[in-house]
Amino acid sequence: MPFPRRVALRSLFALAVTAATGGALGRIAARSPEATDPYAFDEMYAGRRIRGLTGPGGEPVALVDGRPLHLMRCADGGWVTPLDHYESCPTPLSATRAAVDAAGSAPLSRYAAGHGLHSDPTGGNPRGVHA
Repeated sequence: MPFPRRVALRSLFALAVTAATGGALGRIAARSPEATDPYAFDEMYAGRRIRGLTGPGGEPVALVDGRPLHLMRCADGGWVTPLDHYESCPTPLSATRAAVDAAGSAPLSRYAAGHGLHSDPTGGNPRGVHA
């Protein structure tokens, strides 16, 4: 069976993101929340491990079961995610919890874009699914 071109392109994309961020997502996942980090949280919620911390650019980073969850700042100062973008949440923690509630038992997509690090408007998924 020949090596599919799609797999090769995904692998190259993953390498490019890792090179562009200097492996920052791996380092983010390896750090533990610190008391001085305003976005730090690490808890089990609805059977999922959710973690949050400040990313390399000072923006909040959220991980659900080790996979990145994109957080977006609203004009009112709140936070939303692609999974629950109808109601603004006051903190990244509450936005992450709302996303977990919306996802239910479904896993996050491994193609979900992590915090604007992608150049593909579909977030890397050939079907255009972002969450």
